[in-house]
Amino acid sequence: MHEFSIVQDLLHMCEKNAQENNANKIKKVEVKIGKLSGVEPHLLQTAFDTFKEKTICDGAEFVIHVQELVVGCRKCEEESVLEKNTFVCPKCGGDVEVLDGEDMYLMRLEME
Repeated sequence: MHEFSIVQDLLHMCEKNAQENNANKIKKVEVKIGKLSGVEPHLLQTAFDTFKEKTICDGAEFVIHVQELVVGCRKCEEESVLEKNTFVCPKCGGDVEVLDGEDMYLMRLEME
């Protein structure tokens, strides 16, 4: 389960951001997880709840935004959200490139 190592890196990022902003506590952590990122949101939530104790994020709310898979068609140039992992344009059947939904981002921290 790689979600545990992801959360450890996330907590280090939170600690670093808090130090850079002279904050003593993080109240809220918001992340965006793409559907193709390979990260399971419920496992990430469990890992965060487990490892945040006795860190600067102890007691912090963890908000996960799941990003749909957004593709752009190379043929008709339309942007679409794919409901299934069929990597063809739903409008014309052309080849697509992934525009969003593959990554995980730290979006926002609320600090005090």
